[in-house]
Amino acid sequence: MPTSLKINTDEVAVYALGGLGEIGKNCYAIEYKDDIVVIDAGVMFPEDELLGIDYVIPDYNYLVENKDRIRGVVITHGHEDHIGGIPWLLKQVNLPIYALPLSLALIRGKLEEHGLLRDAKLFEINADSVLKFGTMTVDFFRTTHSIPEPVAVAVHTPQGVIVETGDFKFDFTPVGEPADLHKMAKLGEEGVLLLMSDSTNAEIPIFSNSEKVVGASIMKIFERIEGRIIFASFASNMFRLQQAIDGAVKTGRKVVVFGRSMEKAIVNGLELGYIHAPEGTIIDPSEISQVPSHELVIMCTGSQGEPMAALSRIANGMHRHVTLQMGDTIVFSSNAIPGNTHGVNQLINKISEAGATVIYGKTNNIHTSGHGGQQEQKLMLRLLKPKFFMPIHGEYRMLKIHAGLAQDTGVPKENCFIQQNGDVLALTADSCRFADHFRADDIYVDGNGIGEIGNAVLRDRHELSEDGIVVAVATVDIKKKQVLAGPDLLSRGFIYMKESGDLIRSGQRVLFNAIRKAMDEKDANEATVAIAMREAIGPFLYKETEREPLIVPMVMSPDK
Repeated sequence: MPTSLKINTDEVAVYALGGLGEIGKNCYAIEYKDDIVVIDAGVMFPEDELLGIDYVIPDYNYLVENKDRIRGVVITHGHEDHIGGIPWLLKQVNLPIYALPLSLALIRGKLEEHGLLRDAKLFEINADSVLKFGTMTVDFFRTTHSIPEPVAVAVHTPQGVIVETGDFKFDFTPVGEPADLHKMAKLGEEGVLLLMSDSTNAEIPIFSNSEKVVGASIMKIFERIEGRIIFASFASNMFRLQQAIDGAVKTGRKVVVFGRSMEKAIVNGLELGYIHAPEGTIIDPSEISQVPSHELVIMCTGSQGEPMAALSRIANGMHRHVTLQMGDTIVFSSNAIPGNTHGVNQLINKISEAGATVIYGKTNNIHTSGHGGQQEQKLMLRLLKPKFFMPIHGEYRMLKIHAGLAQDTGVPKENCFIQQNGDVLALTADSCRFADHFRADDIYVDGNGIGEIGNAVLRDRHELSEDGIVVAVATVDIKKKQVLAGPDLLSRGFIYMKESGDLIRSGQRVLFNAIRKAMDEKDANEATVAIAMREAIGPFLYKETEREPLIVPMVMSPDK
């Protein structure tokens, strides 16, 4: 039976499966009677303690249970934290996806990798599209972000209009198309029931820099550099890539591109008209040796210190086409994402040790955020003038600050709702209340496995990473109550066995006594012997070393 929410029949339900109390995993839904509209389906990149985890996605169980009522998934833009979860969602339920051309191209690439493209229901829209979903109508307005074609979503319900901004900033001199301020103001005049707005930069009190400022800085840097330029940036920021290409063209340089995502971005950008380069500007990697260093720009991935990205491989001497050389200048046109700072700093140190020059940091004006600061968040609130407000896309402190900004712009405190994933708001034209909660856990993606990694596995990985593993092996005949072989101790990452003979011999004696005692028990079996081995050797090793390795007992029988 599908899960049903505890709301009245005339109320509109609004909830998040991901994106609240966190940066990433954005997935929101608006529900009225028999119709559900989903907005975005993103991933979150794992924190350091999630060892071996590739992505974190929302628990889609509620959507799967109610799949027959879902009219579509609409996409605000093509960043991973908004589209990265789509393959995992479609593996569970094949829903129609509506997105603008660039987002759709990126989604197609993902679905092709997962073998899902043939059966996918993909629909291209634009900023002027109007979609009819049962009792609800969805339209859009252009915003500005660090990727082309960002839009906000306006869902027109029988109770009023609900706006989800997606990621946005206000850039009055953008490189791409400007935000549609007129449509925002028109919506505000007509009346917005609920605003759900990006909170990422709620802690920053000022306007974010214009992308044009960054472009001018890039041009000045390119003009003064005499040697080879290695330009690292987010592959999705096609405006930034275009400005690097413009700088290369103006200074008479050729461009070569490295990194899978960067190469895809250039191909998509050229096809969709977001990237322009005179013929012959972008060259094949095999032509590098034919171009003098002072006439070359290398554009590559790796601005976040990713170990296998192109820039890291160049710095480590592992790249097949490029090695660092004296006179190189590496331009980091990005800021380190929280959690990546250590990796970025290590990479910068390694590059500097190789004798290259590194340009990075805010003082050089070579990066600007795609998320608006407090002044831009207040401008969005002033333009849309919502009756109720729900901050989204941010950690709790960001949501709280954003709610305070809403109150500063005239939204009553009692009309601001700081929610958690799985919380359900119920709205009518005149009311908004917390109505229900459903389970909205994190789901870990490990390789192609989904939902198979739980706390027990992660705990084992932590123990392995910190104290190593000890395997205790013995062959026993339980019927005869005899130890036929062993017990032996094998260590990986715990002790160096050649130098730990005394510890190993003492451990073997502890295991032998524990096995003999366990076999004397009534109803003894291999499982009870294994438990006794673990319970005996664990405390012994901790007493001797003050470390707690992962213990794996292996009990073998001569009958098997």
